[in-house]
Amino acid sequence: MAVSSKAKARLHKGSEQKRNQLMKWVLRFAALFAFIATCSWLDTIKGRWYVFDPTSLHQLAQEAVAVSGDDMRGMIDHIVKNLTATYPDSRIKLNTDSSEWMFNNAGGAMGAMYIIHSSITEYLIIFGTPLGTEGHTGIHTADDYFNILYGEQWAFLPGSLEKEVYPPGSVHFLPRGTVKQYKMHEGCFALEYARGWIPLMLPFGFMDTLTSTLDFPTFYRTARITAREMLGNLLIGKI
Repeated sequence: MAVSSKAKARLHKGSEQKRNQLMKWVLRFAALFAFIATCSWLDTIKGRWYVFDPTSLHQLAQEAVAVSGDDMRGMIDHIVKNLTATYPDSRIKLNTDSSEWMFNNAGGAMGAMYIIHSSITEYLIIFGTPLGTEGHTGIHTADDYFNILYGEQWAFLPGSLEKEVYPPGSVHFLPRGTVKQYKMHEGCFALEYARGWIPLMLPFGFMDTLTSTLDFPTFYRTARITAREMLGNLLIGKI
């Protein structure tokens, strides 16, 4: 009888463990489903948090080119002054310190950028190099609008056999999920605007530093300024 009781106890314990293990997996799948459903829902409403308009930014870039010619500093000053006059600081936080340039290595390309705005759903930067560079666009969760200010950008899709050419005043639109090879031929600068889930783009922007250049001072500077701008926007309700 004693042996039988111990066997029953072990059987009961084993059955209880199986039920607990099954319940753990049910809870895990439920949490995963809830997470995916929440992300899908947020993706459908993210447009309500956009402040910038791609058409207006393109017009601003064209105006800067027309007013300043090849004077990049003049273009940047024109763009920043126009943005600060158009968007109140109670609605969106803009970084007006145009001395905050930093290198950026991503997708094999290298240039420098000045972050004008960074939030959870939008970023606006000046990006480029006077030397020229080439690389992979990356695959992103945001639409990207590359407004050319100076020089030319070339781009290529597999199978197209001919390059796309974007001169000053034009915009290279890269829908999210699209990938291309691109080249900023013999020096190019652009006003780049992205709208979508910006934090998910950050690994692309940091990976070359972590795996190749090991330029950790630039990594720190980029992370600090990006976090500062995102937090500053969150504090005024800009997601």
